Amino acid sequence: MKKTLYTLLLAAALPLTAAAQSITRLNPTNWWVGMKHNTVQVLVYGPQAGTLTYTVNYPGVKLVKTNTVENPNYAFLDLVIAPTAKPGQVALVGKKGAKTVTQNWELKVRDNAVKAQGVTQADFIYLAMPDRFANGDPSNDKFADMADPSSDRANPFLRHGGDLQGAAQHLDYLKELGVTAVWFTPVIENNQGLTDEGGAKRSAYHGYGFTDHYAVDKRLGGNAAYKAFVQKAHSMGLKVVQDAVYNHIGNNHWFIQDLPMKSWLHQWPVYTNTSYRQQPITDPHAAQIDRKVTLDGWFVPFLPDLNQQNPYVANFLIQHALWTVENFGVDAWRIDTYMYNDQPFMNRCNAALLTEYPKIHIFGESSVTSIVDQAYYVRNKINFPFKSNQPGGLDFVLENAMLAGLKEVGTPGATGWDNGAQRVYQALAQDAVYQDPTKLVTFIDNHDHNRFLSEVGEDVAKYKMGLTWLLTTRGIPSMYYGTEILMKNFKDPSDAEVRRDFPGGWAGDAQNKFTAAGRTEAENDAFRFVSTLANYRRTHPVLSSGQLMQYLPENGQYVYFRYADAGTVMVASNTTDKAASLPTVRFSERLTGFTKARNVLTGETLNDLKTLQLPAKTAVVLELMK
Repeated sequence: MKKTLYTLLLAAALPLTAAAQSITRLNPTNWWVGMKHNTVQVLVYGPQAGTLTYTVNYPGVKLVKTNTVENPNYAFLDLVIAPTAKPGQVALVGKKGAKTVTQNWELKVRDNAVKAQGVTQADFIYLAMPDRFANGDPSNDKFADMADPSSDRANPFLRHGGDLQGAAQHLDYLKELGVTAVWFTPVIENNQGLTDEGGAKRSAYHGYGFTDHYAVDKRLGGNAAYKAFVQKAHSMGLKVVQDAVYNHIGNNHWFIQDLPMKSWLHQWPVYTNTSYRQQPITDPHAAQIDRKVTLDGWFVPFLPDLNQQNPYVANFLIQHALWTVENFGVDAWRIDTYMYNDQPFMNRCNAALLTEYPKIHIFGESSVTSIVDQAYYVRNKINFPFKSNQPGGLDFVLENAMLAGLKEVGTPGATGWDNGAQRVYQALAQDAVYQDPTKLVTFIDNHDHNRFLSEVGEDVAKYKMGLTWLLTTRGIPSMYYGTEILMKNFKDPSDAEVRRDFPGGWAGDAQNKFTAAGRTEAENDAFRFVSTLANYRRTHPVLSSGQLMQYLPENGQYVYFRYADAGTVMVASNTTDKAASLPTVRFSERLTGFTKARNVLTGETLNDLKTLQLPAKTAVVLELMK
């Protein structure tokens, strides 16, 4: 299969011929007057479109250059849009001999809608897979004209019909939970056929194989539904995070079917997969071939790897990022497989977004295991030869520390440094390498990992301790859908096991977990626990802007404070299997002046802070009072 696909891509790089010239596609599909990014490279595509001589006669719009490439079906027009340009239809006129082809390209007015608000420590992000969350419009579950025409909830590997309209119908549920931002796995069209993985036919419901950058998948509702979702979210005080993919596209992408040029992709003499190893990127002793395989090798055979050092590819991706924020009004930008991208390109793209939208937050996925490797991909204080300008990133190191630590919590007889929380302490103790660690997005599970409840052996005490750490320590917390109602499972033997439908998201579901009446007592207890902490975080600035001070774990007790002029919160964790009395004299640096506290989770008032009584395997959150 690998050699066959690669052969097809090599063939696709060869120019195709056509009897007549025409224009069938323009990307970006439009632009706006008044953008800081006012130089736009319009990809023009159609039979022999690259053989035409182009002119533009529109006030305030200048055609600077027409670029032609190996494939005569493409032209790339460099346009400069003056501040004086007015909205309207810009006629792109192509001529060859007696043949004239005209295609309009629209300049729009920028609206005043809320957009690019960014996410900060004040936010709590909820990650969901739209196909698996809720189905609001069964009429768009499947289309006969798509490469994957199937939809079958009984098959864990196929599409299930969830969509943006369904998600919009449950925004009140997210508000009740204390969520402030919604992050969906990619919504862009994935018109991919089924792939054969591990003997099972699988659909691209996950969204990471784009086939048309300028179209939201119509099975999710299309562009109009996404814009409506963002507008409704904003009207309810919720932000929206876009999931972006630069590294690769789906093998059914329209430009893969007729490749602009061979260098559009990373091409190898024989198929070469990435090693998935991050070490060669930061290793000062690394061999160049190892670096090249990591960066230029394909993620999987059916996701062709884009060559971002090709200037046309780079422009295409940067313009699409800007177009998406402006068109849909999203607030933050999560970037898939960040570490596999060309990093100078990433800096260019990040800079373009931040110049146009100074408040937008950008955080990428670099699935690494060390602090040094994680710091490399964000703004940092390490003397690397390359300096990233990415403001934030997903904090895989802290996730690993929390999960490893929680597995050790409650070990009979275990005390001291090796009883779980020390791992969390050590990860946070190295924050000095980051320019701003508060911009890291923290998490404890996601769509690619085992579900959190299963990771901690379905131990609800550990579950609550981990979520307490997540929602009270530094960083921007993110939680995977269903964690709040005790959804469980391991990704082996299949990712589908951690991507099950949210119960109640489909008409006729036997249980509706969106309502308290549809949840069990244990599920309601978990929901209330998350909601209590998340809403406290939302309404108390100390957890969103306060500094962090942590104390070395001792005897299985881990204590840290979040503090600011607005107040002080103390978090004390007993990671042992026995109740403990915790003398607080050691914490006088932060406790001086406070005489009592309110337990955030129980509402109980503590009138004496000299000694805290901590149940086994429990974290308490105390709002200190004078």
